[in-house]
This record gives sequence, C-alpha cells and structure tokens, in this order.
Amino acid sequence: MNDVNAILLLSCPDSKGLVAKISNFIFNHNGNIVHADQHTSKRGKLFFMRIEWELAGFKLSREEIPAAFTQLAKQLDIKWDLHFTDYVPRIAVFVSRHLHCLNDLILRQRMGEMAAKIQVVISNHLDARESVEQFGLKFYHFPITVKNKKQQEDRELELLKGLKIDLVVLARYMQIFSAKFLGYYPHKIINIHHSFLPAFAGGNPYQQAYDRGVKIIGATGHYATENLDEGPIIAQDVIKISHRDAIADIQMKGKDLERIVLARALRLHLENKILVYGSKTIVFE
Repeated sequence: MNDVNAILLLSCPDSKGLVAKISNFIFNHNGNIVHADQHTSKRGKLFFMRIEWELAGFKLSREEIPAAFTQLAKQLDIKWDLHFTDYVPRIAVFVSRHLHCLNDLILRQRMGEMAAKIQVVISNHLDARESVEQFGLKFYHFPITVKNKKQQEDRELELLKGLKIDLVVLARYMQIFSAKFLGYYPHKIINIHHSFLPAFAGGNPYQQAYDRGVKIIGATGHYATENLDEGPIIAQDVIKISHRDAIADIQMKGKDLERIVLARALRLHLENKILVYGSKTIVFE
C-alpha cells in the first residue's frame, strides 16, 4: 500500500467539532493526513469536506474502512464516498464530428497526464474512426436517427456495462441522452459546452457571440443532466476577442478553450475534488 492514499468526500449538517471528529477517526487508526479542505454553506448550514490520508501504516485495510467509518457517519448524518488514489477509472468518450477535444484527451492519456484509461470511443458518425484506431483504441459507430435513438442508446448502455465504464466524457457529442441513460451515470457524465453558460446556450453559440459583438467567449465543463446545458458546473474559462475576429477566428479560439476546460473538469473529477450540492458543485482545487 506504499504511496497509495485514501480520499473521503463527505457532506453533512454543520455542527461543532466535525473536523476534529473526522480527523480523530483517521488519527485513531494511525493515519497520516496529507490533504484536508472544507467548506460550510451559510445558507443551508451544510458542511463539505475532502480529506486524504496515507494508507501506509493505517491500521484498517481498504476493505475495512467503510464499515468502520459508517458508525461515525450515522452519528453525524454524513453522506460520503471513499476513493483510493491507485484506482484507474475506465472512460468512454462520446464524440460527433468535432474531434479537437477527443484528440486532446487521447494525447493527454498517451503523455501520462490523465489518471484514467480511455476504454472506448463511441460516435454517431465515422469521422473519428481513423484517428481513434490509429492509437489502438476501440471505436464503435452508433448512427442515430429519430426512429432508432432509443434502441441505439440501449445498445450503448449494454456496451458500457460490459466494459465496466466508470465515467462518460462528452467531447462535443451532439446528441441528447435520455433520462434512462443519465440515470445510470449520475454525476458521472462530463460535458463540454462551447459557451460560457448560461449565456448563448443551445446551438451555434459562436454565431450568436459574433452577432452580438461580445468581447469574451467562454467554455463550460459540467455534469450532464436532464435539463440541457444546466447541469452542475465544474470548470469555466474565457478568452478575449475583438471586432477584428471573424467567425472562423472565434471558432479557433473557442476550440483551444474547450480543450483546456474539458481537461480541467475531467482532472478535477478524477482527483475526486468535486462534491455536487443540488445544482451546484463544491470544487476543492
């Protein structure tokens, strides 16, 4: 267990002594805390925490930790998730015809910058097949029409279950998932939106930005929900544009931004630094 850490993400009603009680649980089992961050929501009086400790020397095995922590969690009404830093999540990337985010993720994986493994790339078009298979990755084509959408979604879900996919990344996938699909991966489907939400939601945002003469454009990485482009936001960023930029210039700058923001949102998720709170997120950066 050398160099492997455990991470607890938790939330509960705020009360006195929470930090001490949670820290003492780790201390009493000979754990060494290496990172701890917390936040209290003033409006709802809710407490949020991310705490990470070394497993080397810890008296509980990773299998024993859940049962031991459950006792404290019941006392304090804690909702919690336990993660380990040596686990490598299995990712499915969905893409349509815009390949810049997909290609960026593939290269980041090959350079060792992503603590996850892309198991499969799924598309409703064939544009990505050549580049995906060039890197030795599995590619599946599920063409979508109004008539076959439900059937294709069922086939996609069956594939994801068979591959034991932990996380779905929508790298400019231009289809809307059903509530059934989203229900299988709550807060585990990350989407990149080529706009600084909530401004210019929907289609063709760069044309909208150009027509309005805006001076900044943005990108938003968020969890996908049933409400289109309204899921909890993970990461956002903006870049300046001017009257000299044509639509093609805006699109090019936008693509650069989308790559960065999607990678940032994915990294935060993989590092277990996000707690979802209603329609918002608590991000421990």
